[in-house]
Amino acid sequence: MGYSRKRVGQDGRPRYTAYYWDAKDRERSAGTFPNKKDADRAWQRAEAKVAEGRLGDPARGRQTFQAYVEQVWLPGHQVEATTRQSYTYSIYKHLMPEFGPMRMIDILPEHVRAWVARLKDAGVTPVTIRYNKVLLSAIFTTALNDQVVFLHPCRGVKTPTVPQKPRAIITPEQFGRVYVALPDDTMRLLAETKIETGLRWGELTELRASDIDFPTRMLTVSRAVVEVNARFHPTGGRFLVKDYPKDGEYRRLKLTSQIIAKLQVYVRKRKLRADDLLFAMPERGAALKMLPNPDRLGRTEPNAAARAYRHGTLSAYTAGQCRCEHCKNAFAVPAAATRGRDGRSAHTPCP
Repeated sequence: MGYSRKRVGQDGRPRYTAYYWDAKDRERSAGTFPNKKDADRAWQRAEAKVAEGRLGDPARGRQTFQAYVEQVWLPGHQVEATTRQSYTYSIYKHLMPEFGPMRMIDILPEHVRAWVARLKDAGVTPVTIRYNKVLLSAIFTTALNDQVVFLHPCRGVKTPTVPQKPRAIITPEQFGRVYVALPDDTMRLLAETKIETGLRWGELTELRASDIDFPTRMLTVSRAVVEVNARFHPTGGRFLVKDYPKDGEYRRLKLTSQIIAKLQVYVRKRKLRADDLLFAMPERGAALKMLPNPDRLGRTEPNAAARAYRHGTLSAYTAGQCRCEHCKNAFAVPAAATRGRDGRSAHTPCP
């Protein structure tokens, strides 16, 4: 139960400080008043709020946005490594420059609306603005639940409309051209399995021989691999294997007899063990064929950068995009960033 404590001020007049105990049984002050009656009312109100679970520490709201995000929200937020990587980039690219120095309790809807307007004026795309506003909203939802703030500044704030564009679907003829250009049987079977199953790339490249039950033709999707920056990898690596696919739920699907027969021959011919990657990439990939961009109908004349690359004086991007002009005007398959059977990375540059 709370109480009031009398003390004498420097002017010789009595003052009364109200005290109460918070949810963690710590003694806290509810303020100082000129008379005992007001002090008693203060600690009684404070105790009533504690009983309702609505009283937080006012000092927590005076911390800066940057301090709250770096010391509380990011360390305590349970997300995937790839999501944490994306969140961290967006926070320091778009949120910190605007809200970092501000106190949590000082950030209001008008500040968020002004921030959205500035992003739009700066040419940031609607989808990026929406993503960052959702991220900011998630931060303040946690702060509101933790009673760091008592107002959600993102509620009611609108972002530019994100147009829903139709997906471009390749024709059978286009797929046939890509299929023929693939460098070997492994890549062709990978493409066929992708078309057959509709698996995501991280699920497809993490398939193991044991994931297929050949007698029943059942495929179990139970893992996925993602590529992350070493900073966000638990052991500082490049590829992170998750023991669950997208949405955290195992999936089972039945394959056709045609694709199961090809996979069975493939596994037997390569003597794959149960835990071997089904589609292991070689350490050095085969030479890639260049498919002309249908919009350009052929290659353009090489510029200085292309000639330098041909002569070995210009390297390829590690992310899989070459600097040469040919790569900008043609499709190169398969992707440059690949993994070997042991999970290590292998870079396949363009010819």
